[in-house]
Amino acid sequence: MAEYRDTIHSRAAIGGHPLHPMLIHFPVAALTGLLPVDLAYLWTLDEFWWRAGLWLSGVGALGGWVASIFGLIDLVSVRQIRLKITAWCHAILAVMMLSLASLNWVLRYHDEAVSMQYWALYLSAITAALIALAAYLGGRLVYEHAVGVDVER
Repeated sequence: MAEYRDTIHSRAAIGGHPLHPMLIHFPVAALTGLLPVDLAYLWTLDEFWWRAGLWLSGVGALGGWVASIFGLIDLVSVRQIRLKITAWCHAILAVMMLSLASLNWVLRYHDEAVSMQYWALYLSAITAALIALAAYLGGRLVYEHAVGVDVER
């Protein structure tokens, strides 16, 4: 027989569906896709890959900050979430990752590919690693702590 635990409902939701997990997919895809795009630029030195990286870093950073607003609403307004160490670790990693992603975009926007290519790759790699850690913790919040899950249905 399945063991049911109390669910933790999101306050930032539409029709009971939490917004934060809905909005993170495009930023995660953009920022993880940035690493192979940077490698493709270093391999080919084709400006297409540099422009693609500029767009991916910008879309990823901006989209991530938008998604983080809804995660922050849940973190500060739902007591059961606020009490979870996993939630705080997820939030701290996400802020670190989005800060690096934003720096990556700003540096790309204001500099030439030739002088920035290795810094861009370095920032993209660290960002991808932080995304993996934050995603793992986000998954634990959903699957182990039932944050935003309706087990009654």
